[in-house]
Amino acid sequence: MLKYFTSESVTEGHPDKVCDIVSDSVLDAFLKEDKNARVACECVANGNFMLIVGEISASSSVDIESIARKVVKEIGYDKNELGFCADTMTVQLGIKKQSADIALGVDNSLEYKDGGDRFDRIGAGDQGMMFGYACRDTEELMPVAITLAHGLTQKLAEVRKNGTLPYLRPDGKAQVTVKYEDGVFVGIDTIVVSTQHDESVGNGKLRKDVENEVIAAVIPKKYMDKDTKIFINPTGKFVIGGPVGDSGLTGRKIIVDTYGGYCQHGGGCFSGKDPTKVDRSGAYMARYVAKNLVYAGLCDEARIEVAYAIGVAKPVSVTVDTFGTGKLPDDEITEIVKKEFDFRPLAIIEKLDLCRPIYSKTASYGHFGRAEFPWEQTDKAEDLKKYL
Repeated sequence: MLKYFTSESVTEGHPDKVCDIVSDSVLDAFLKEDKNARVACECVANGNFMLIVGEISASSSVDIESIARKVVKEIGYDKNELGFCADTMTVQLGIKKQSADIALGVDNSLEYKDGGDRFDRIGAGDQGMMFGYACRDTEELMPVAITLAHGLTQKLAEVRKNGTLPYLRPDGKAQVTVKYEDGVFVGIDTIVVSTQHDESVGNGKLRKDVENEVIAAVIPKKYMDKDTKIFINPTGKFVIGGPVGDSGLTGRKIIVDTYGGYCQHGGGCFSGKDPTKVDRSGAYMARYVAKNLVYAGLCDEARIEVAYAIGVAKPVSVTVDTFGTGKLPDDEITEIVKKEFDFRPLAIIEKLDLCRPIYSKTASYGHFGRAEFPWEQTDKAEDLKKYL
């Protein structure tokens, strides 16, 4: 039976991604000075204006406005003609300290107050559920549609920055529709690429260049056939972009950040949040567990759901679904996960070494499927194989 699935990615110059990168760069700056900083930073951009707000408690201060201007310039918004420009944009700040009520539960969890061990000390920063996922579609153990979509947007940024296609501007999107036959990836049905460009460039040249320098460089020919459809800037013009074309907001591309819609998302975004916020660290841990299960051979597909109560260290639930691919029943694999992995926030932070300034790199082109991040390691696979 033939089925289709579509995922999208956006470039670092997309207005929402600009905001994600600014938020995570602020987080990194605070963690560089104080590894125990509590940061929840959001950003909105519109026109030539940026507003940065949030709750931050740290032992040192940083120049948030300078960070924002540096990020925007590095992305490529460095000319007034773009409408949104690092040097001339207005930056407004609205920062206050973390709520004392929240800090009560984060710094001293319910279990710790009752005499728990040191890993019980930090409670979850909020209630909520997080999901992690892995499958055998790709070498990265990620769904193929989102992997290819990220490849296209990364290539758009690369050819813009290295001068191959100097007329491209920072904003852009890619979308890939893939075909599965009896659950196995068999090819690509549709590719959509939209990229901001200079006024002087016509759609014919842009289409040819994007096909040759972006699509051909990323998508293996074996994945395409005569029926594969390709749309490049289908409106015919994409000159106005970035926060001038559409307002940007931190956390508005959460499906781009995770699995391209192939797995559920709990709802909370990642960017701008320190690792005591389980929206972020819990989702990273869930990905780590799912990837190790698949890599170890306990299943070919795994989705982990973990849920927390605010101020409580231990999760209220951990559930594994292998979609019928498990070598053992799902309830047995769930018990193995509970035995082998510690989902308490402090245990996650220490295991994945999360109190480091590593987050600005996560903010564009996906948080998962990239070997540079610690939650992508498969060091638990050997321990898990003993259950087979």
